[in-house]
Amino acid sequence: MYMPDFEYHAPKTLADACVLLDELGEKAIVLGGGSDILHKMKNGHLTPEHVVSLKHMTSLTEIRHEEGRGVVIGALVTPNGVYTSKILQERYLSLPMASHEMGNPQVRNRGTVGGNICNASPLADLPPLLIALNASVKVVEYAGERIVPLEDFICGPGKTLIKRDEIVAEVIIPDQPATGSTYIKFGLRKAGALAVVGVAVAVTVQDNILVDARIVMGAVAPVPMRAKDAEAKLKGQPITDALLEQAADLAAAECKPITDLRGSAEYRREMIRVLTRRALRKAIDEGHV
Repeated sequence: MYMPDFEYHAPKTLADACVLLDELGEKAIVLGGGSDILHKMKNGHLTPEHVVSLKHMTSLTEIRHEEGRGVVIGALVTPNGVYTSKILQERYLSLPMASHEMGNPQVRNRGTVGGNICNASPLADLPPLLIALNASVKVVEYAGERIVPLEDFICGPGKTLIKRDEIVAEVIIPDQPATGSTYIKFGLRKAGALAVVGVAVAVTVQDNILVDARIVMGAVAPVPMRAKDAEAKLKGQPITDALLEQAADLAAAECKPITDLRGSAEYRREMIRVLTRRALRKAIDEGHV
């Protein structure tokens, strides 16, 4: 299918891009990597009159660590960029491992972290793990910027808190005491599969005590969902197999899956129970974030 006609803009700065978005309003969309937007345009699901490209924003392609702030991931970093980042391999190995399971090689080289977040798909792989790591997003506009916890930023399928003249510039993972994290998903094929169910876990363990735990479930609710009852059960408790089973049962009870062509609600709920137990054990045993 042919692409619809549109006017292409490639501003030099984020401020200029935000001004353009404000002037053009709902007629414009932001183009990062384009792996999702271009597909939707070709299929007639998006028909913008203006496309505002971020290709000149080279600062958004960087990953760096800032003392007192944490690891900063530019919104235009690709999944392959996450996978090959030495900083993330050293500090949050779970993120490179999760990014390597995303889509196919073309998607991993063209998609972006910012796009994966702003697309707000309940099936996305990175948001659950980023939320488990307590990440926030920096959103910029012409007049300033704001920091929003990622857990609050995604508010429904395809919906975020971003305004028409704003752009997601960075993802910030704060320095934290977490000792281990992981993301496990189940798909219907070995490569390039969308998550039928996904579970991300970040834990802090000291002397065999679960000081803290964050469990985020994907593909079983309209947004990545914290398993807060399960988290509360774990905090401050000695680690035992029975405790992890109890937390997994609570997570399964908390999720809100649907039935579709890829799985029933009952099947997804059972998979949450299984994957939560596995993810907790893996994060605890591996002892690195």
